Amino acid sequence: LIIIFAFVGSLRATVIPAVTIPVAIISAFIVMSVMDYSINTLTLLGLLLAIGLVVDDAIVVLENIVRHMEMGRPPLLAAIDGSREIGFAVVATTVVLVAVFIPISFMPGNLGRLFGEFGVSLAAAIAFSGLIALTLVPMLASKFFANGIQRGRFAASLNRFFQRVTEAYRRSLEAFLRRPGIAVIALPVVAIAAGGIFATLPSEYAPPEDRNMLLMQMRAPEGATPGYMDRQVQIVESMVMPYVERKEIRRVVARAGMWGGGSDVNTAFMYMPLESRADRERSAQVIAGEIRAQVSQIPGAISTVFQPPSLGIRTGGSGLAFVLGGNNYDELAEQQERLIALVNEENPRILGLRSDYFPTKPKIKVNIDRNRANDLGVSLQSIGRTLETMLGSRIVTTYVDRGEEYNVILQGVARDRATPSDLENIFVRSERSGQLVALANLVQLEEIAGPKELKRFNQLRSVTLTANLADGYSLGEAVRYIEEIVARELPESIRLEFDGEARELKQSGQAVYLTFALALIFVFLILAAQFESFRHPFIILLTVPLALFGGLVGLWLFGSSVNIYSQIGAIILIGLAAKNGILIVEFANQLRDRGIEFTESIISASAIRLRPVVMTSLCTAFGSIPLVLAAGAGAEARRTLGVTVFFGVTISVFLTLYIIPAMYLLIARKTKSPEYISRLVARLQREFGEAQPAER
Repeated sequence: LIIIFAFVGSLRATVIPAVTIPVAIISAFIVMSVMDYSINTLTLLGLLLAIGLVVDDAIVVLENIVRHMEMGRPPLLAAIDGSREIGFAVVATTVVLVAVFIPISFMPGNLGRLFGEFGVSLAAAIAFSGLIALTLVPMLASKFFANGIQRGRFAASLNRFFQRVTEAYRRSLEAFLRRPGIAVIALPVVAIAAGGIFATLPSEYAPPEDRNMLLMQMRAPEGATPGYMDRQVQIVESMVMPYVERKEIRRVVARAGMWGGGSDVNTAFMYMPLESRADRERSAQVIAGEIRAQVSQIPGAISTVFQPPSLGIRTGGSGLAFVLGGNNYDELAEQQERLIALVNEENPRILGLRSDYFPTKPKIKVNIDRNRANDLGVSLQSIGRTLETMLGSRIVTTYVDRGEEYNVILQGVARDRATPSDLENIFVRSERSGQLVALANLVQLEEIAGPKELKRFNQLRSVTLTANLADGYSLGEAVRYIEEIVARELPESIRLEFDGEARELKQSGQAVYLTFALALIFVFLILAAQFESFRHPFIILLTVPLALFGGLVGLWLFGSSVNIYSQIGAIILIGLAAKNGILIVEFANQLRDRGIEFTESIISASAIRLRPVVMTSLCTAFGSIPLVLAAGAGAEARRTLGVTVFFGVTISVFLTLYIIPAMYLLIARKTKSPEYISRLVARLQREFGEAQPAER
């Protein structure tokens, strides 16, 4: 609202676009209700961005109406003619923005499910804002300014200041257009610079978020008992409790054993909820790194400290997870050990690389003497049930007590099943003679070592390797390194796949780039249909690399990364950048239709549209500032999106004001406006209508 007042210089004029914000946002709720959407973090994120976007159309229409009033037209006529003159541009920008946001909702995989509501809610708000700008805004302008537009002394001085800025811009543009080849050189230079910045930025699926929670997974050697695991957990608890006393961790909840499966007793899990970010000085990343350094010194257990993954991705507590697939487990075990040794030697930024394939887990194999069991009248079922009951446990029935159902479990006493020799004290009844037979006479025990489970991935025998990443080492870099070392060192029979966040990174990257390409194609086709030309859409879309350059500069300045949020921001920039090009190119076509010389038309169109272009761009940019300054849980992700939009819009608008007029001068000289065909048809109809009576 401050920006609108500064450029228009009237409090009444400021109120009109302000009315469109709640009307457009509330209208978007209608579409959300029909689509059965909820108000959640992502829809609110979309509506927050919409606040800076829905006023754009209203600003453009209002500014044009005010300009007509300043030219001396009556308020009612200015409202009609001003909205009619700008109507094509408003419809074009609205359709383009909707065409950009809708494909976001149809991205495949998890991204489509996450950002589906985001794209639709944002597109709905934009569509309603275009309708409001062409209906409600002209009506309010004709009523509010029925007695003309009145400016105070301060507002009048601001208006004179912007008039001087416009004149200065016009003179600089005239000088620039005398050498339009500079724009031809500037565009590839900007594109190359954007590519260079993009190559230097780290890539990851989502930025690490401080979610006020730390988790720890522990694993002891194979064959460790629950008692041993409990002692290891107590050692870790003693290291973590000082953080509770310093009011950084609220409490520590640990669970020893039974992680990942009923027999996986050599593991433990620990929950460490943190105090809210405002109540502690250090971030969750710093605390996690400090605890990780301490627990890595504990002998007898491997401990992994991590934060809950972003967007609900299951990563198993590791930043990097990849799968080796092959034909047999022996070869996989050999190659995984070789790969782990190579990675530990070559890349110290991949921390604690480990496998889920443990071929040394101690087991006892029970071999039943079937012939002897048959001679003594003991069935295999009886032997199996007896072993299950005495050495394990078995649910035999249930009972109900005060409305609650409980299991009845049969299990041998712990002291009677502590060693393999206790098998001699277990008896099974013969079905033939009814006598008790010592189970030791029927079975033989063999101590062996082998994996607890054999896993498959994509129908291949597989082993999964996981690791943490050092601070400053991105997931994208780790993925590229693993791909390179596997291709270089492992045989072709070993197949590499990624899992967890790394898999999402590769899949989401492909989906986002496809969506980006589709959005560009949709915008080009829509503009080609509206402008009835292929050259005009091409000129308008030259603003896209300028906006992407600005977004990448912002990511570089803030030390951010290329992730799904910055990629979504890049898609949004297609529509935001094209909007400015549409305003300039469309009005230049109108001036040419009025008989103004070609070069003068593009200069005048750029100078006249300077105020609405800068106003709408600044409104959009400042509307994203709350995201840039976001704090609290999950602020890192929102900040990345805000930085991309803010810098992309801010930098591109100043480049657009010079490069687009120059490219229009070079490319569009032999083109005609969209009204040319309609006027030609009208002229032919008049000539045909006049010729018909003469023929009769």
